[in-house]
Amino acid sequence: MNRRTLLLASAAGLAACDENPGSEPRGASPTLPEPHRGLLPDMTIPRPTAWGEDLPTVPQGYRIQAIAPDLRIPRQTLVLPNGDILVAEGTGGGESPLRPKDFIAGWIKALGKTTVRGGNRITLLRDADGDGTYETRSIFAEGLNAPYGLAFANGALYVANQDSLVRFDYAEGQTSAAGPPRLVTDLPSAVNHHWTKSLAASPDGRTLYVGIGSNSNITERGMEVEVDRAMIWAIDARTGAHRPYATGIRNPTALAIRPGTDELWCVANERDEIGPNLVPDYLTRVREGAFYGWPYSYWGQNLDERVRPQNPGLVAAAIAPDYALGAHVAALGVAFSNAAMGETFAEGVFVGEHGSWNRREPVGYRVVFVPFRDGKPVGEPVDVVTGFLTGARSTRGRPVGVTVDRKGALLVADDVSNAVWRVTRVG
Repeated sequence: MNRRTLLLASAAGLAACDENPGSEPRGASPTLPEPHRGLLPDMTIPRPTAWGEDLPTVPQGYRIQAIAPDLRIPRQTLVLPNGDILVAEGTGGGESPLRPKDFIAGWIKALGKTTVRGGNRITLLRDADGDGTYETRSIFAEGLNAPYGLAFANGALYVANQDSLVRFDYAEGQTSAAGPPRLVTDLPSAVNHHWTKSLAASPDGRTLYVGIGSNSNITERGMEVEVDRAMIWAIDARTGAHRPYATGIRNPTALAIRPGTDELWCVANERDEIGPNLVPDYLTRVREGAFYGWPYSYWGQNLDERVRPQNPGLVAAAIAPDYALGAHVAALGVAFSNAAMGETFAEGVFVGEHGSWNRREPVGYRVVFVPFRDGKPVGEPVDVVTGFLTGARSTRGRPVGVTVDRKGALLVADDVSNAVWRVTRVG
């Protein structure tokens, strides 16, 4: 029996059974099922396949085009004041498997990734004449360490690498950095089970928020490697001094400020291995000083019996997020919309859902819109960009970061087809 056959047989033998996946818990007040545990969850990872002549599907009245193909694992995008687009490209991590099932799960997840090597760079795209074609493409900065989060503030570009927050001086119109970056502060990088570091700047530019994911599912590596993790830092942009802004967020993968306010919002990936519909990934306004449960509880004060020792005091203090996106959708992007995208998408957020690996029937693999009313998410999510999945066994792309540009168009980074897509209203 070869290695591949052995791994597949082991995975099948250890997997829990999705006998009745049921409906996904979504919305502001989701109904959560009972936990269901097994040695491993069911694992279906769609394999990458080419688009050919096809394009992703968008709603009637909208169109989509690839404005930057052949990238090297695009993750997040940022629109500069002059309309140029920056794309963070790269990949990080590198943790060693802790248990045999970690090795199996890691091997299976790798089947759904691109074979392209990460760029560890920032690429700049420019549409000089405003016709929707980005005719200028240059390397703004390279030699970075798994760049992910991007922010513009104080006349400078900030980049969250997997191990550090750095700053590039910026002059409007430049197509490449004038020099090497300057360190703002180091970021936790030991193990890096969750290596992505999300980033947003306060409206006044004084504070930089960095999302730092946990080093485990539910502390199986011990609490000592979770110091300063599963939280959002608030960093002084001038001095680099940092403090916890909110804690107990297992993996805050994307951050955004709600326009016209100083409210920080995030999407977060929750824990695995207690069933196909637990625990829902979520969208939430991040309350300063709040604790969101990880690892001891989920969706407020729902106890996770696997964690030892327990902490009843923290569980009692845990607050529930604002909006459930569905379990295992792997939300990796968030961006607030504006009226330029049309009445349907005028108020709310776009969310890039990278897609599941630990369900029999895949979920995610799309961009959705979560409507807002009176500054809060309401109703059901609306599909915006779909068509990535071609059945349960193959996918033509996986959305990561989402951004709204100056004209209201939606930008979607896709780290399987290695492209940036742009969605616009027809006419």
